[in-house]
Amino acid sequence: MKRIVLSLLVLLLAASPALASKWAIDPDHSNAQFKVKHMMIATVRGDFPEVKGTVLLDEADPSKSVVDVSIATAGLDTGVEKRDQHLKSPDFFEVEKFPAMTFKSTSVKKNGDGKLAVTGDLTIRGITKSVVLDVEGPSRQIVDPWGNTRIAATGETLVDRKDFGLTWNKNLDGGGIVIGDEVKIAIEVELIKQP
Repeated sequence: MKRIVLSLLVLLLAASPALASKWAIDPDHSNAQFKVKHMMIATVRGDFPEVKGTVLLDEADPSKSVVDVSIATAGLDTGVEKRDQHLKSPDFFEVEKFPAMTFKSTSVKKNGDGKLAVTGDLTIRGITKSVVLDVEGPSRQIVDPWGNTRIAATGETLVDRKDFGLTWNKNLDGGGIVIGDEVKIAIEVELIKQP
């Protein structure tokens, strides 16, 4: 009887779909960036170097995958201290009150060869909107010199900053505005497989 039960258990395990693997974002090799028009003629770029989170990856069925990312706002760096301080103020990210932006996936779909469309809730300044990240990856798995299994992925989306309460602006004398409304957000992550 024990052999029959054991045989049935082995068959059930063999027939069940593979479980999703858990991956942690490596904060030392990941970051988020933004691009926005300045005075209608140039592009300002900024970095958020502090990115953390997890991905539950189901390679057999990507629709069962789950993405959860947190980006620290206080680390914002555009290369200009005065601009950084303004962006961290209540006019923009209000980092004292809102120390992180988050993205939590609600669906994942294949979007071509080696690409995914990851829909999720993006929260900035306590305001949550659904956005779609166009993701390239995940990459093939590699093993680093310390025995960790790693993958990488990049994602991009376009948002209207006013949707998240980032409404500060000034009109230009000749027409136009100081800061564009459309912001391109990109995230690059390296992930380490968890036991």
